[in-house]
Amino acid sequence: MKKLILVFLFVSGVVLGDNAFAQGKYGPDSVKCVTNLSFYSEYVKAKQLDEALPSWRNAYKYCPPTASQQMLIDGTTLLRRLVNKNARNPEYRKALVDSIMTLHDTRVQYYPKYAVRALNTKGQDLHSFVKDNPQMLFDGYEGIIENNQEQVLPTILLYDLQAAVNLYQDGKIDAEKVINVYQRNTEIFEKINVADADKEQMANIKNDMGSLFASSKVADCETLIELYTPRLAADPENLQLAQSIAKTMRMAENCDGNDLFLQAVTLMNKMDPSSSTSYYLYRLHGARGNVKEAISYIESALAGEDVDAATKADWTFDAAKFCFKNGENARAFEFASKAAETESLAGKAYFLMGNIWAAVRCGGDEVAKRAQYWVACDYMNKAKAADPSLTDEANRYISQYSVYFPAGEDAFMYDVVKGQSYTVVCGGLRATTTVRLR
Repeated sequence: MKKLILVFLFVSGVVLGDNAFAQGKYGPDSVKCVTNLSFYSEYVKAKQLDEALPSWRNAYKYCPPTASQQMLIDGTTLLRRLVNKNARNPEYRKALVDSIMTLHDTRVQYYPKYAVRALNTKGQDLHSFVKDNPQMLFDGYEGIIENNQEQVLPTILLYDLQAAVNLYQDGKIDAEKVINVYQRNTEIFEKINVADADKEQMANIKNDMGSLFASSKVADCETLIELYTPRLAADPENLQLAQSIAKTMRMAENCDGNDLFLQAVTLMNKMDPSSSTSYYLYRLHGARGNVKEAISYIESALAGEDVDAATKADWTFDAAKFCFKNGENARAFEFASKAAETESLAGKAYFLMGNIWAAVRCGGDEVAKRAQYWVACDYMNKAKAADPSLTDEANRYISQYSVYFPAGEDAFMYDVVKGQSYTVVCGGLRATTTVRLR
């Protein structure tokens, strides 16, 4: 107590000794302002927070906001304690929460240099103390996000989306509003710079936002098609709109097989072409059975320079499998041959090439009709040599295909001798192999 009295005498002397300065910063009741500032500050330093509260209230009463930013910061700390102590007094608790929000807003107004920090702290307090009032939460978070942009705390973007979903479920806002909130918040989220140590947390928040949006059923496919179809029709060259449509529809369940989604991705690839969008269009057209269109897009994807070699190799092998599945054997063999240049894919690629040769239709005499199976077995042998894990399966196919080798008497009739070199040409494919007989 002696220390507090000494502080009081000191600050009183300062205030009385420079009354003009005190009037400007500490207001008309400068003595009461400075005295209570000093009293409560000493209690706070001593961690006697309950004792600090009365003096803080007087300081807030007599001091203008410009007197001390710390007074506003300490006020939120002291009032949070009261909120927690009065959980069973909802009316008083609400008044305390309103006061905390006022302190944050006052700090933003009078100390704009610290506005971002003050608003982020306000967002955390909104989440901690405001319950069952999604409108208040949404309005508060929206104001914070509008001011702070990519300096906002990432969790506030998640809280804001949750409030929007709650309002939608209460019938207070429509689906389009929630969709716009989600799109804007994810765009801001991507701009936030974080330290490596925080990247895992950021990934979790991003996943939570996606899961919340998907589970809310706001963006069900039918709603999105109804909402966006007329928009894209009215503005068919709007790249940003197309990107929003594609991004949102990917979040909805089973919503990438409709015409609107295909139109959006096609527009994206037209106005901002990239290997990834070309590959995506390949997958979309492939799923629809548009084989020629799919092959055209995968060729564009593979011709791009904005994709790494490993991804390009995977896409090439995928294209080979797609072509083989759809009867485009010559193209399948071409893609598989390219994929075989990548060591990690060589075994699988050779295995596929063997099956491609076995699947082509060859004309001619009895030897020519069966010569393809020699080549098929050649590639099966290459497959197991490149990837020993394929040995058992390759041997099984070799056994199956060997059954179709020409018989000895047929070979004799056409002057074909075991072990000689033989060139096979059929189905758009050509290979030189060795004669083997059944």
